[in-house]
Amino acid sequence: MLKILLGSGVVVVLVSTGVLLTSCERATVSVAEGYGARPVLPAANPGLIPTVNIAPAVGWPDGTTPIATDDFSVNEFAGGFDHPRWLHVLPNGDVLVVESNAPAKPDTKFSLKGWVMGLVMARAGAGVPSADRISLVRDADNDGEAEIRTVFLDNLHSPFGMALIGGTLYVANTDAVIAFPYVTGATSIEATGTIVAPLPAGPINHHWTKDLIASRDGARLYATVGSNSNVAENGIPAEENRAAVLEITLASGASRVFASGLRNPNGLAWQPDSGGLWVAVNERDEIGSDLVPDYMTSLRDGGFYGWPYSYYGQTIDDRAQPPRPDLVASAIVPDYALGAHTGSLGLTFNTGSLFPAKYAGGAFVGQHGSWNREPPSGYKVIFVPFKDGAPTGAPQDILSGFLDADGDAMGRPVGVVFDRTGALLVADDVGNKVWRVVPETPQP
Repeated sequence: MLKILLGSGVVVVLVSTGVLLTSCERATVSVAEGYGARPVLPAANPGLIPTVNIAPAVGWPDGTTPIATDDFSVNEFAGGFDHPRWLHVLPNGDVLVVESNAPAKPDTKFSLKGWVMGLVMARAGAGVPSADRISLVRDADNDGEAEIRTVFLDNLHSPFGMALIGGTLYVANTDAVIAFPYVTGATSIEATGTIVAPLPAGPINHHWTKDLIASRDGARLYATVGSNSNVAENGIPAEENRAAVLEITLASGASRVFASGLRNPNGLAWQPDSGGLWVAVNERDEIGSDLVPDYMTSLRDGGFYGWPYSYYGQTIDDRAQPPRPDLVASAIVPDYALGAHTGSLGLTFNTGSLFPAKYAGGAFVGQHGSWNREPPSGYKVIFVPFKDGAPTGAPQDILSGFLDADGDAMGRPVGVVFDRTGALLVADDVGNKVWRVVPETPQP
């Protein structure tokens, strides 16, 4: 064991199994105070190095599952994946499971922070090469467990989002949207894909995941693109068309920025009552355990949401230089905070009839879990009630128990989606499983 004292109460402990960073910094407000339309926003508390408190990945012991809230039960829908990140349900009920990880990075100059963070991510189970494939699973006998599994697409490039329009399946690789022909019931695609539109990538590619959703009329795609940094420390030119949701016109392949100032947007979903496009966003790090809450918000065409110059409207982040008071003045306050550092990635709305009526139209959010908070936050799936197209009330835990008694991660939820029967499916990229959640007493 080797300890390195960096000052300001920060110690780096290097051990054979990974890295532990400790600091005097910890949360001063509860996780609950970081939720809702008006989250508590204490003063920033930056340190010499960020607080690092990530749960080591250990996987699920045999016979164990996450814990469903009293109204629900959970079972393993399918397992044995390699970092299942995102899910898409086809019209015939087949489920596509994206098995993906960050693309390989070119050699860069050594930095202590980068080296430490690389070891920490490996400790969290995120340091392995990407499988670069999409698997198809099918529950042909409708017993809640998939018994058919095939490789649907492979040789992709860190894929993530998917969208089906008619006979064309669109896949968001980390660097481009690719189109593939799809026939209902097919268990694999052998055809070579065609590039529809490039997506920002390049040698940094700090946030590599890109989600996709189709417009109601099928004429456009919307794609999420995260920032190329935490808070623009790589320079504003490196952020071109990033920290944004892009709109892609399929007829021409042309792209434009639909909404911006979104540090790391991920899950896209149409809200069933308002018809509005919503997104889950991971906010910035390294200014303390209490800041900044992740959020979900409706998107306005041309709207700016603050990053990197401010957060939650006009709360200035003076790390972003040079300042832009003109943009800060126009920054839109997000609709609903989802807790500081919860890693809120997956987002879906319940439009089915299997769940009790109080869950109709509400949002289900997959929270991958914190690395920059002491104590931890996230590591669960939550429900946020909606009324008249807007969030109302406190969140409710739906699926928890992803951390064991030692604080190790048996799983980490990512993508969430409702299947054709109305059951909630949850991708678990540390447990390498897809979980299925249903009410104990299904609606008639």
